[in-house]
Amino acid sequence: MPLPEPTSLHSRSGTTLMKHQAELVAAASQGHRTFLLADEPGLGKTAQSLLAADAANAFPLLVVVPNVVKTNWAREAERWVPNHRATVIHGDGNDLDGFADIIIVNYEILDRHAGWLGGFGFKGMVVDEAHFIKNKDSQRARFVLQIADRIRQRTAAPLLMALTGTPLINSVEDFRTIWEYLGWIDDKKPRAKLMNELEEIGLTPADQGFFVEARRAVIDQGIVRRRKVDVAADIPARRIADIPVELDGDEGRSIRDAERELTAKLVRRYHQALDARTGQDPVVGIDHKLVRQVARWELEDQDASSTGENVFSMVRRIGRAKAQLAADYAAQLASNVGKVVFFAKHLDVMDQAEEVFARRGLRTATIRGDQTATQRTAQIDSFVNDPDVAVIVCSLTAAGVGLNLQVASNVVLAELSWTSAEQTQAIDRVHRIGQEEPVTAWRIIAAQTIDTKIAELIDSKASLAARALDGSDEELVDSGDIQLDAMAALLTEALGG
Repeated sequence: MPLPEPTSLHSRSGTTLMKHQAELVAAASQGHRTFLLADEPGLGKTAQSLLAADAANAFPLLVVVPNVVKTNWAREAERWVPNHRATVIHGDGNDLDGFADIIIVNYEILDRHAGWLGGFGFKGMVVDEAHFIKNKDSQRARFVLQIADRIRQRTAAPLLMALTGTPLINSVEDFRTIWEYLGWIDDKKPRAKLMNELEEIGLTPADQGFFVEARRAVIDQGIVRRRKVDVAADIPARRIADIPVELDGDEGRSIRDAERELTAKLVRRYHQALDARTGQDPVVGIDHKLVRQVARWELEDQDASSTGENVFSMVRRIGRAKAQLAADYAAQLASNVGKVVFFAKHLDVMDQAEEVFARRGLRTATIRGDQTATQRTAQIDSFVNDPDVAVIVCSLTAAGVGLNLQVASNVVLAELSWTSAEQTQAIDRVHRIGQEEPVTAWRIIAAQTIDTKIAELIDSKASLAARALDGSDEELVDSGDIQLDAMAALLTEALGG
């Protein structure tokens, strides 16, 4: 779809936009209300959707997303439209903020909330990873169509957006449900706006040239597709994008309980050390030197003992809990833009990921520490040379160096490393001489856990600015520093710092 020239490269909140993002926002400002936004991953479809809603005053806004990205949507809303509060529906929605302007719900629980969402009075709706609804007979497709239809009944010109990095899934038939959600067609024929466009062509399907003009008419309803290589000047050559995920269910609760127990243990140890002091003035506020000493004692105890919950076992449990979510996200990328490099620290996380890829029908290669040189070479060759091998599952320690995987431009980091250098080495398997496209590393982070603190520490130690790496002044940091700082951060936060 032709897009207008933007009059500004800034959002209402002052955030700077890329030109291709500003073009879509300009279209919404000028009154366009339906979009099938099919930009490649990494070009900011989330930001464009939120800013288009802001430009169209399409609040309250409903956002339907896969579970793996719903927390990230809330964070992006805070960044791009800070004047509009966002809330995320978890489970039965008991903690929902009913006064929020943006309500985010994942496909998996849409059935529980479709009734009241349809009558809420939304002025806009965004469906992320819209190829999830291509099967009209699926439960999630039926609920998405039902809610969208009720929104159209209540609002004269709602903003409806479908986001997908897949420009053509298998056939045009796969688009039918998406077009129906957008209101371009019903279950039998084009709706009025598209029908008028087709009639104005003045040709019938039997006439030469009809289908070329019909294609243009459909595209003009709002199909927008940009590729990384076409807007490469607008984005960093290499960047890290964080994808926060919620750890639901018993495993997630168990991890959060274990973290609370570890924090309580640190607090008790801190106060015991304070109480044991004699002949010193009372401490005002937090004694940060003692905080680090307590963290150091705890790490030494953990090194000496293999039993009980500690920071290392907790991080490993978080990795296992994230495995399926990380693999789901990698599978979406592979379906959207081609080959993906998937990194994990632990073999059980790699095993879980490979099971997910197999269920999705994706062929994989793997790099592990127990392979012979011949096996390793065969796996690399299959990923690089076989177009049907979509993902290579790599061990961070076994595959962090010595590999050339620039056939891909997307990396998924399923588990965090203890050093920024190890993380950078993994990304550099793709971002190296011979790479022709901008590289994005998608870092999967468990929200509301120590995972977030470790990510922040890795970035601060490496002096990363705005999650963008230039690869020039990489600061090497000992892994023990990150572990110590992570423990100290837990204790400082618990003490109210």
